[in-house]
Amino acid sequence: MAKAAAKSKPRTPPKMLPKAKTNAKPAAKRAAARPTAKPATRASAAKPRVATKKLATRKLGPQRFTVSHLREKDFLASGLRPYALYRDLGIEKATNGLAQAHVIRLIPPCTDEVRERHTHNVEFQMVYVLKGWIKNELEGQGEQLMKKGSCWLQPPNVKHTVLDYSDDCEMLEIIIPADFTTTKV
Repeated sequence: MAKAAAKSKPRTPPKMLPKAKTNAKPAAKRAAARPTAKPATRASAAKPRVATKKLATRKLGPQRFTVSHLREKDFLASGLRPYALYRDLGIEKATNGLAQAHVIRLIPPCTDEVRERHTHNVEFQMVYVLKGWIKNELEGQGEQLMKKGSCWLQPPNVKHTVLDYSDDCEMLEIIIPADFTTTKV
């Protein structure tokens, strides 16, 4: 019975705050009375920011649920690069062309064809390394070694080159819009 009483006893907070006076102003009035030049508090900094630029809207139709489970037979040589196998994740169809997502398995060895400098006319391109590593060079960024767990955002139309990759290199790539052009430079 002593144990039950101990459990029901309220815990004392580590630091006790003084009790509010009964004639104190409500919190809203106290906040309104503060000078406006005071630095932002953590609470005000946590408020969501309102976008100042309106995003371009697309008339592509509604998106729908889709799921893609791993099946080795889904890795096909029918993608952008002839030196890679692609597993389409069904995002292009589910978003009516808004975005595409696929897993890329690069086929060794890294050849001169792979190393051709190029750009992609996209709005968004993100790559995440799932296995192995890839070494590339992006205009203004220099050489980058991306290992398993590395993720990068490739700005629109940035000139870039794949320099080398491991025999087991596998990456997730997400691109907006789904239909885009690639230009050799």
